[in-house]
Amino acid sequence: MRLITRGDLDGLACAVIITHHEKISEFLLVHPQDVSDRKIDVHNDDIIANLPYHPDCGLWFDHHLLTSPNRRPAGAFKGRYEQAPSAALLVWEHFGKDPRFASLVEETNRLDSAQLTEDDVLRPQDYILLGYTIDSRTGLGAFEVYFRQCVEWVKTLPIAEVLEQPMVADRVQRLQKEDRNFRQALLESSRLDGNVVFTDFRSEVLLPIGNRFLVYTLFPKANVSVRVHWGPDREFVVVAVAHSIFDRTCKTAVGELMAQYGGGGHRGAGSAPIPTSEADDKIAEIVAALKSVG
Repeated sequence: MRLITRGDLDGLACAVIITHHEKISEFLLVHPQDVSDRKIDVHNDDIIANLPYHPDCGLWFDHHLLTSPNRRPAGAFKGRYEQAPSAALLVWEHFGKDPRFASLVEETNRLDSAQLTEDDVLRPQDYILLGYTIDSRTGLGAFEVYFRQCVEWVKTLPIAEVLEQPMVADRVQRLQKEDRNFRQALLESSRLDGNVVFTDFRSEVLLPIGNRFLVYTLFPKANVSVRVHWGPDREFVVVAVAHSIFDRTCKTAVGELMAQYGGGGHRGAGSAPIPTSEADDKIAEIVAALKSVG
C-alpha cells in the first residue's frame, strides 16, 4: 500500500498518522497539479492525502477548495473531504484522534492555514520550524529521503529531539544562514503594486532559500503576494498567489482565480503553471484581478 501525498508539514503529519494505523510500503511525494492532470499512476489500494482526488485510489483525504482541475468525486468515496485548516486534521479525526498527535495536528493546522505570528516567521520554533525545513517552497533542495526519515522521527520522538537530529539541524542551519541573502533577493526582485507585492524570480539561476512568509514582513502594506519562477526545465512559469498572513483584508478567492489558469488551491493560496509564451500577459491579468477585487 502506498501513501501519495505532498512534501510539506501537512503531508508529513498525514504520513505520521496514517503509517501509525496502516501498513504503508512506499511514499510517493507529488505536486497537486500532477494528480489533477492524471500524470500519476494510482492503484486501488493507494491512499491519497493532502492532494486532489483521483478516482482510482482506495482512500482520499483533502481540505483544499474543489475546483474544475481539482475534480470532485463523481459519487461516494472512502476517506474524508471538507474545507479545514489542514488535511492532517481530517486524517487524525478519521483514525480516532490519537492524543499523541494532538500537538502535531494543532501546529500543522496553524502552518497550513497560515495562522501565524511574526515570531513564527522570524523566529520559528518546534513543528513550525520543522515545517519550513520540509516545504519545497523554502528552497532547501531534494527532500524525499529527508521526508521519509522525518516521518519516523516525528512518530517516535518529541519535537525537541527531532530538531536535534543531524539531518534536521543541518537544514535549520542552512535556512538561518541564508536568511540575509533571501531578504536581499526579495527586496531586489519584488515591487509593491497597489495591494499586491509582486516577486519575479525568473532571473534567478537557483531559487533563493528562505521562508515564503518573509515577504509580508518586508511589504506590510500588501494584502496579497504574487511570486513567479520557472518550472522544471523552463517549460512553464509557476505563478503562486497567497493572501498576506498579517493583513487579512484580501477579498480574492485565490483557488478560484488560479483555476481559471489551469491551477487551483484554496481561498487563501493557490498556484498555476502558465505556458512560457503566455506568461507575461497572464501574470498581468492575475495582478490586475487581485488589484480590482482588493
